[in-house]
Amino acid sequence: MKKIVFAALSLMSLFFNTVQAKKTYREKDMAAYLMVFFTDATHSLFMALSTDGYRFIALNDNKPVLAGDSIAQQKGIRDPHIFRGPDGTFYLAMTDLHIFAQREGLRTTEWERDGKEYGWGNNRSLVLMKSKDLIHWSRTILNVDRDFPEEWGDVGCIWAPETAVDPKTGKIMLYFTMRHKNGINRIYYAFMNDEFTKMESAPKLLFSYPDETQSYIDGDIVYARGKYRLFYVSHDGTAGIKQAVSDSIHCGYVYDPTWYDPEKQACEAPNVWKRIGQEKWVLMYDIYGIQPHNFGFSETSDFKTFTDIGRFNEGAMKAVNFQSPKHGAVIHLTRKEAKRLAEYWNTEIEGLYSLPRRK
Repeated sequence: MKKIVFAALSLMSLFFNTVQAKKTYREKDMAAYLMVFFTDATHSLFMALSTDGYRFIALNDNKPVLAGDSIAQQKGIRDPHIFRGPDGTFYLAMTDLHIFAQREGLRTTEWERDGKEYGWGNNRSLVLMKSKDLIHWSRTILNVDRDFPEEWGDVGCIWAPETAVDPKTGKIMLYFTMRHKNGINRIYYAFMNDEFTKMESAPKLLFSYPDETQSYIDGDIVYARGKYRLFYVSHDGTAGIKQAVSDSIHCGYVYDPTWYDPEKQACEAPNVWKRIGQEKWVLMYDIYGIQPHNFGFSETSDFKTFTDIGRFNEGAMKAVNFQSPKHGAVIHLTRKEAKRLAEYWNTEIEGLYSLPRRK
């Protein structure tokens, strides 16, 4: 079984992570879809490929491609998000948290700190990784309480990190759910240094929910139809997906009371991705209120009307060799990138070699 490279960079990973790419990555050059997710059973990172955006096949025979016990302080990761930067660099951001660590013998207590004071999970760090080829990765553990002790020494949790790029400055923006002790969960952001290892300043509030007594979590930003669209989870009733819209990536989001998922059961972890070559976007979400857990999917062309296209293996969307994924994200890949991944993990992907040759 292949070993994962993460902490000490190999010569190959050093090359991939320091040489600036000269290519411009455009939608017309894309030919496949990459999904990242985790499972409660492993608290590790999984990847799945699709050539059509409907049928996803897990790599590595549905075994982890990054083991949580080898990359996280708490010996487990959750909430993985993947993003391609303007120069082609891939960014992975994950919650450093294992919710079953006591049961697995990884610590003597249920949580790191007193649950009554700090609440569920009460982690203080994120796992940040970078790669040029999706195989060789650098790694950083970001501890917000150590970096900003005056503002966040009492952090109760830091969850569900995602990355985006500010087009005005070209800087990578990290945004995430966070709270003081066992207080209200809110969505914050910070701009990162060029190495993607440190926040340049203390986190700031990204969006304010009008009811200050309600938690809101799991932000996901997509730029579409000339606007920045923040999809997030409101706990104002049964947990579900809402949308806020802005002209700026990091401020000015306007509250919309509409619920955008069709589920009657609680769901979280929205992720919006575009179908290649179509004016159609997919809103994907984790339906954690059902057993077994599953992803649900809705489609839109205008971000006002969303059509329910069902759950994995209950409609058009297929999870071929995996089940019960948790908190996923999808990006586009070129044919070359998808082929390299499939071959590295010795996974046969239907239709991969018949994809048009682009990049």
